[in-house]
Amino acid sequence: MVGRAVPATRRGIAYSTADGCGATLQPRYFSIDLDAHRPRPRAVRAGRPDSPSFAVDFPYRVSLQEPEVLLVSAGTESCTCDWYLELEWSSQGRSGTVRIDDHGRPFRTTSIKGLPHYWYRGPAGWVPMTTAADGEAETGG
Repeated sequence: MVGRAVPATRRGIAYSTADGCGATLQPRYFSIDLDAHRPRPRAVRAGRPDSPSFAVDFPYRVSLQEPEVLLVSAGTESCTCDWYLELEWSSQGRSGTVRIDDHGRPFRTTSIKGLPHYWYRGPAGWVPMTTAADGEAETGG
């Protein structure tokens, strides 16, 4: 965690790009709670019918023939957070740490509580998301 600030509520719109086509590699899913005192990645289930129904945590064995894709979902309900990941690796007796960031800058994640929520629905374009419980649009009002 690099920094925390007040969430950006009422200053934007939340868009979801979760639906759509993906690559042939099945990613390993991780979740990070940025509201935690010391945020750490946690392996989580993929939640898709075509994916394994179990979470697979580190360590992984990778090679040029058997790569891994890590999909990280970071969330917060209480701040705008600037953060990056550090991935520790080892290979043939060597080891190190790789910093994963946004082209040299930390990632920035903010709470979307109170913001209008939209998702992309093909020819219809961006449409309001609805809650599963009541079918009402999540417009942030």
